[in-house]
Amino acid sequence: MKISFLSLVCFIAISSHCYSQQGHVTINQDKHINVLLDLKKEMNKNETSSERYKIQVYSGNRSGAHDAQKEFSSSFGNWHPSMQYETPNFKIWAGNFRTRLEADRALKKIKQKFPHAFIFKPKKN
Repeated sequence: MKISFLSLVCFIAISSHCYSQQGHVTINQDKHINVLLDLKKEMNKNETSSERYKIQVYSGNRSGAHDAQKEFSSSFGNWHPSMQYETPNFKIWAGNFRTRLEADRALKKIKQKFPHAFIFKPKKN
C-alpha cells in the first residue's frame, strides 16, 4: 500500500513539471500562387470540351455499367469514371486527357483490366 501511494505521489510530482511542446509555424508562399490557382480553375472549367480525350471502358445495360464503374474505381482511382446514357446503352467513360499521348499511356494500363477499352473524343453537344 505504501509503495502504490508513494508511486502515485511521485507520478503526480513529476507530471506537474512536464510541459508539451509549443511552436509557431510560418508559411512563406509566393504571392503568384493564388493567381496560378485561379488560372488553373479557369482552365479546368471547360473539362467537358470536345478537344479532350476520354476512354470508354464499358457499353451495355445499366447493371453491367454499375459493376464496371465500381470495378474501374477500385482499380484505377486516379481516373474518375462517369456513366453516360446514349440510347440504348449505358457507357462508362474515364479520364479527361488533354493530349492523345496521355490517353494512350492510360489506355495501356486500363486495357489490362478492360480489354475492350478505347480512346475517343466526345461529340459536341
